[in-house]
Amino acid sequence: MPITTLDPQTALIIVDLQRGIVASPKAHPLEPIVRNSAALADAFRSHGLPVVLVNVTGGAPGRTDQGSPAGREFPADFAELLPELNQQPSDHLVTKKTWGAFTNTGLGTLLEDLGVTQVVLTGVATSIGVESTARSAHESGFNVTLALDAMTDLTMNAHENSVSTIFPRLGETGTTQEILDVLKATRS
Repeated sequence: MPITTLDPQTALIIVDLQRGIVASPKAHPLEPIVRNSAALADAFRSHGLPVVLVNVTGGAPGRTDQGSPAGREFPADFAELLPELNQQPSDHLVTKKTWGAFTNTGLGTLLEDLGVTQVVLTGVATSIGVESTARSAHESGFNVTLALDAMTDLTMNAHENSVSTIFPRLGETGTTQEILDVLKATRS
């Protein structure tokens, strides 16, 4: 469903746009993903709306076919947010150790305390961090909007599955410009 509106108290959540995650190959060029996420962050800040920057510093315990990232050592700069996001003192930093930004991070409580009823999501990877966060947001009762041109995945198949099959069940989708236009129209 195309984006129809943004609630008066909508938060932007940018997932895993950090050095260690963006260093691996992605399905889309990263430059527009980062630029679009930064544009949304600037716009949300200018309207006094919350910006949540999410990074990941580990993985959930448990065996997988790819091994458990829980005990893995990461390079020192792995969790550093990209400078293009222009992190501000008013931004909220959420550090996670699982795919989704709601699990064991206090994000749900933070958003509730801020009176947030809707979230806009961007970041990487579409089918991992973004989708997991969108699922939890939806299950927690938040309206969800996904900025499709501000996210990418490790593979095109994974990205397309999330965009075409999962996201329409979780919320509304749109481009960065469509979201910026609705934001401007609802704040005028």
